[in-house]
Amino acid sequence: MVVVSSAYSTNSYYKAAASAQAAGAASTSSVANTTTTEQAATSVTLSDEARAALADRDFATVITDARAKLTTLLTEADRTSPLEGGKLALDLTSLDARELFAMASDDSFTSDERDAAGLEMQRRFEAALSGPAAIAEVTGNFTALYKAAAEYLDSLSPEEKAGTDWIAGRAAVTEAQKQLQIAPKTMPDAGEDDPVALYLALVEAGKSAEPQDIADVATGARKTLDALYADAIKAGKVPTFNKNTTIGTYIDMSKFGSRTLSAIVLDKTGQFTDQEVSAANAAMRSKSGAALLAGFQNAAKSSDPTAFSQNIMSLFASMSPEERQAAGWSEQFYQAAVQSYQSTTKLMDMFAQAGGSNTGFLSWLGK
Repeated sequence: MVVVSSAYSTNSYYKAAASAQAAGAASTSSVANTTTTEQAATSVTLSDEARAALADRDFATVITDARAKLTTLLTEADRTSPLEGGKLALDLTSLDARELFAMASDDSFTSDERDAAGLEMQRRFEAALSGPAAIAEVTGNFTALYKAAAEYLDSLSPEEKAGTDWIAGRAAVTEAQKQLQIAPKTMPDAGEDDPVALYLALVEAGKSAEPQDIADVATGARKTLDALYADAIKAGKVPTFNKNTTIGTYIDMSKFGSRTLSAIVLDKTGQFTDQEVSAANAAMRSKSGAALLAGFQNAAKSSDPTAFSQNIMSLFASMSPEERQAAGWSEQFYQAAVQSYQSTTKLMDMFAQAGGSNTGFLSWLGK
C-alpha cells in the first residue's frame, strides 16, 4: 500500500534531489548509454555517434557540462533561479538524463537548482508512464504500464542506478511484473518502493509534476525566434518561413518542441505575429499527423485489433492540455478512441462466446 502524505515521497523519482546526492557520492565515474525523454508528445533521439560521445565523458565533465548548459538557459531566460513558487520556471529538456542527475546530485548546484532537477526527473518519469497509465485505466491491464516503467528505469545512467533508491524501485517493478504474469488485471502489491503505484497515487491526489507554465514557454519561444532572426540578419539574409527560399534563411519551426509550438499557436500572451502563429500551427499539425500515422502503422503490425485505439489513448494522455488544443485533439476524439476499444473488445468477446477464437476473429477482420 502506498500512502501519499505530501507532494513528494522518499522514493528517488519523487524526491530526486535529496536521494541523488547520496547516490552521486557513492557512484564512480563510468561509461553511460543515455536516452533523453522530452515532455509530452516529443522526444529527443540521439545517434549512435552522439551516444558514444556522451559516454566518453567522465562524471566530472558531465557536471561541468550541466553547469554550462544551466548557466546558458538561465541567462537566455533572464532568470537567477530555475524555480518560481516551488515550480519549474525553466525548460530543462536540453539536459540529457546524465546531466540532469549530475545537477540533482552535486553540491556545486544551489538547492533551487537541485530541486529543479528533481522536479524535471519526476516529470520525465511521469511522462513515460502517462500514456500506458491511460491505457491501463481503460483496459484494466497493468502489464504495459509496468513494462514502460522498467524500460524507463533501465535507460538511466550507471551513476543513477548505483543509488539505493533506484535499486529498490527497480526491484519493486520486477516483483510487480512477476505478479502481473499471474493476474494482469490486478494492481500488484510490490511494497512502498513501487514507483508506479506511487505515480498513480500522486495523479489521483492531483500532486503529479506540473510542466513549465505555458506563459514562460511562450517567453522562451519569443527569445528563441528573435535570436534566430538576429543570426539571419547578421549573415546578411532575410529570415523567412518559406523552406524553398533561395535568398533568405529558413526558420524551421519543426525543430521546436510541441509544447513550444503550442505556446506560439495559442499565443495567450500576444507575443507572436500572425505569420509566426501560422508557421507554428503548420508544424504542430505535421507533428500530430506524424504521431497518428506512426500509431496506425504500429497497430497494423499488431495482432490486436484494439491496438490503434490504444495508441490514440496513449498519445492523448501524454500531451499537455495546451498541446491537445493546439493540435485540435478534443476530448471527443479521446472518447471516440475509448468507445472504439470497448466496442471491438465486446465484439471479440461475443465472437468467442459464439464458439469462435481470436485467430478466427482476426481472420474475419482480414488480419
